[in-house]
Amino acid sequence: MKPTFIHTTIILLFSFYTLTLSSSNNAIEPLLSFKSKADLSNKLVTYSVTNNSTVCKWQGVKCLNNDVVVQLVLENLNLSGVFASNTLTRLDQLRVLSLRNNSLTGPIPDLSMLVNIKALFLDSNYFSGVIPLSISSLHRLRTLDLSNNELSGNIPVELIKLDRLNYIRLDSNRFNGSIPPLNQSGLEIFNVSVNHLSGLVPVTATLARFGPNMFSVNGELCGEIVHKQCEIVGMNSTKNKSSTSDLQEMEGFEDLKSRKREKFGLVVGFSGGLVLVISSVLCVIMSIKISKKKKKRKKIIATRELMEMAEAADAAAEVMRMEEKNELERKVRMLQQGVAIKKSGNLVFCTADSHVYTIEQLMRASAELLGSGMMGTTYKALVDNRVIVCVKRLDSSRLVGTTNEEFEMLMEVVGKVRHTNVVTLRAYFQTKDEKLLVYDYQPNGSLFSLIHVSQSTMARPLHWTSCLKIAEDVAQGLLHLHQTCNLVHGNLKSSNVLLDSDFEARISDYHLSHLFHHESNAYRAPEIEPNQEPTAKSDVYSFGVVLLELLTGKAASSHPKVSPDEVVKWVKSSRDNGGAGGGVVEEKRLEMMTGVAIACGVRSPEMRPTMWQVIEMLQKIKEAAVMEDCGLDP
Repeated sequence: MKPTFIHTTIILLFSFYTLTLSSSNNAIEPLLSFKSKADLSNKLVTYSVTNNSTVCKWQGVKCLNNDVVVQLVLENLNLSGVFASNTLTRLDQLRVLSLRNNSLTGPIPDLSMLVNIKALFLDSNYFSGVIPLSISSLHRLRTLDLSNNELSGNIPVELIKLDRLNYIRLDSNRFNGSIPPLNQSGLEIFNVSVNHLSGLVPVTATLARFGPNMFSVNGELCGEIVHKQCEIVGMNSTKNKSSTSDLQEMEGFEDLKSRKREKFGLVVGFSGGLVLVISSVLCVIMSIKISKKKKKRKKIIATRELMEMAEAADAAAEVMRMEEKNELERKVRMLQQGVAIKKSGNLVFCTADSHVYTIEQLMRASAELLGSGMMGTTYKALVDNRVIVCVKRLDSSRLVGTTNEEFEMLMEVVGKVRHTNVVTLRAYFQTKDEKLLVYDYQPNGSLFSLIHVSQSTMARPLHWTSCLKIAEDVAQGLLHLHQTCNLVHGNLKSSNVLLDSDFEARISDYHLSHLFHHESNAYRAPEIEPNQEPTAKSDVYSFGVVLLELLTGKAASSHPKVSPDEVVKWVKSSRDNGGAGGGVVEEKRLEMMTGVAIACGVRSPEMRPTMWQVIEMLQKIKEAAVMEDCGLDP
């Protein structure tokens, strides 16, 4: 009998069902194989096979429909093995793979079988070798993050074939050679800084959108985008190449200052619109189309908010500059004269940027006072009209008795810290009576300034997506200090959270608190008495205070000491009074983030979460927002 249309349909549906079940069963072996090679300390305790075992309940695994594995997120687990070939790469229905913030080593395997992958996060590990060419065959790929590894070789020019890319980070590796002429119209996030790249930066419409900071600390890059003229072959030059290139890379900072409003607009695509970008990735997984008009409307709202805050900050800053100009110039002259008289040593560089400038050049630099605090006074210095740095002059009168050798050992430890969300110490200088620290300059000031702007302006709390992004940045920086570096910050507060040219948050003044007599302040955990050393759990407490400051726009000193329920009401009231009230969805997100702050701020240190648990909570909030934007129950 000739099969009818209905018969044919039933056969096809049954075949599809059988296929998906087979796919689910086949996921067990690749996952267990990966665990056997990558999980040497048995962190993935749920990875086992029982009679009723389903991989969809395993740690980090998410499935769609008939148990098809579409997402694997194994972050912050200290996995210390290798990403072996022919393991996870067999999960051909995988859309999202994240192994970020682990300790995986060895090369990245052939990924060509991950034909449906849309987001790939392998950052903050110890992967070595080259970028596998197989990545260029992943035509559905939208997000690629390989930053903070030990990868080398050239950046494959084949990446230009990935026309759906909207996020690519390759920074903090050892790549050499030239930058491919990437020109994907949808590329919103891009960073190749802190590598060994060289040659002309291609002037494409896409790359021209990113500032010099996204290419910085690459000694031999040149061209219009990085504000450095390329050397003409055959011309004699008496300048030191490594010094000149590093100096000229920083020339773009002055240009960044004049384009501050424009940068505030760009950051919205990263902070206010972060959840929307990730939403678009996972919504495709769910086969649910999100209205472009809806996303655009959300971006416009967030853009308007941040641009208004930028204008207010600019206006306030201009008033302050006019009022304080004479006083600033007087203090700067005193600093330069005093240090110039006392100096007898050399500037010690903590990075490969040695001999970029001398202590004499630093003392001759034009300077601007940025602020004063418990540890000392901070200045912005323009060295030889080329390099902008941040110089902290430590307050010698408040320093605990520390020998020069002890100070030098401390600086060696601090100078080795490298992370996207931690400000890098570039150099230090010390004599008997003078100690200077030289950091990367962060052009968008401190989080304190962003939140509170000025007493003369009507600041209001940030949009919840911006709060979430900044909180996650700070948490990642603290986790790196605690877990990777085995260090404690000891003085975390909103004025020690700085914002780079793309408004990524970076923590500063870390691991310096024990040099000074400890003083009580609104950020300090209650168990830390004067002259007592801070701990990782006291850092968690300080993080909770910063998070509440982010959510409410209220100074830490004004935070009430009330029950958790009252804190939730206070946060809502603070935002409503500040004109930042939102709908039911925003209220739910704010309540979840307030819960994180409350957990961090409990009086008992043992009851506080670790920083990796904090990050896990923040990521669940982001994930819930993604699911809701996709029209699904979280």
